[in-house]
Amino acid sequence: MKQQTVRPSAAGPVDHAIDRPSKTGARRIRRPLDVTWLNFTVRRTGRLLVSLGVLVTASFFMIHLVPGDPVRASLGSSAPQELVEARRAALGLNDPIWSQYVHYLKNLLAGDFGESITRPGLSVSQIIGQRLPATIELAGLAFVIAMLVSIPLGVLMAALTRGGRRQRTELAFTSSSIVFAAIPEFILAVGLVCLFGQGVGLLGIFPVAGRSGPLSLVLPVISLAVAPTVVLARVVRVEVLTVMEADYIRTARSKRLRAWRLYLRHALPNAVTATLTLSGLLLGGLIAGTVLVESVMAWPGLGSSMVSSILTKDYPLVQGIVLVYGVVVLVINLVVDVVLAVLDPRSAIQES
Repeated sequence: MKQQTVRPSAAGPVDHAIDRPSKTGARRIRRPLDVTWLNFTVRRTGRLLVSLGVLVTASFFMIHLVPGDPVRASLGSSAPQELVEARRAALGLNDPIWSQYVHYLKNLLAGDFGESITRPGLSVSQIIGQRLPATIELAGLAFVIAMLVSIPLGVLMAALTRGGRRQRTELAFTSSSIVFAAIPEFILAVGLVCLFGQGVGLLGIFPVAGRSGPLSLVLPVISLAVAPTVVLARVVRVEVLTVMEADYIRTARSKRLRAWRLYLRHALPNAVTATLTLSGLLLGGLIAGTVLVESVMAWPGLGSSMVSSILTKDYPLVQGIVLVYGVVVLVINLVVDVVLAVLDPRSAIQES
């Protein structure tokens, strides 16, 4: 039988986007990569905008549903009623709630977060600008330490316990990681203060209040980093153990490669996807966890300002801080999705 050859047509080259016919006779059309990335970008941008809208609306109405008079709380119980009413009128708190919401959206689109009720003369943007660097420093260091400790620890535990070996070591690791992951950050912070705090702790090594230098970072950073570290270490261990059973790892092992090269060069890069996904979620949790840790440690960040502004019913400041926290978490999730799509384009194709 004479074999037929396929020649390019005069109209142009053969379209490589069409796969060969399948067993059922149907042809599967693959979409161009640029269209896939365009769909992925549109979907992610749409989700981000919807999430921002929900965040802005929820933060506004949630704060206004808190009982109490913020003006009376800021001026004190002895302030004249005329002064209170004048202040409420100046802040627009006597307007209907829908009118306040529309006014808030207009100011927000113009980049104006409003003025603090309890700190006259200071805008919310100024307060956030003063406090945000301290919170980023705290959460960023905790995240870096969690990544630097959890990945080597997870790989080491996978190497030690592979194939059912060292069951006591595996039991000790899993049990201790569950315990440390279950301890809330602020409880751990109180325990560390009682043990290592200067003037109040048994050992009295590290400062327990304020942002006074590198030593003042130790206790709050440890309080934030412990839970993410043990969680990530468990995930890395499980992923590495799964990858080690793959065929290409067996092939690499048959070439008698050194153990460190087998784990670090072949197993770890293929196990990092799930770790990266979870690390993005944990970074968002670290940002939120700074609220209580900063209050315990008297850290001059957004968290302590948020707690004090809730107690004094400072609506504009609470809304601004909640919005900043929410935007940071949303942006982190978006960045993680994009990085995962770059590392594994199949995830972008599946989303599209």
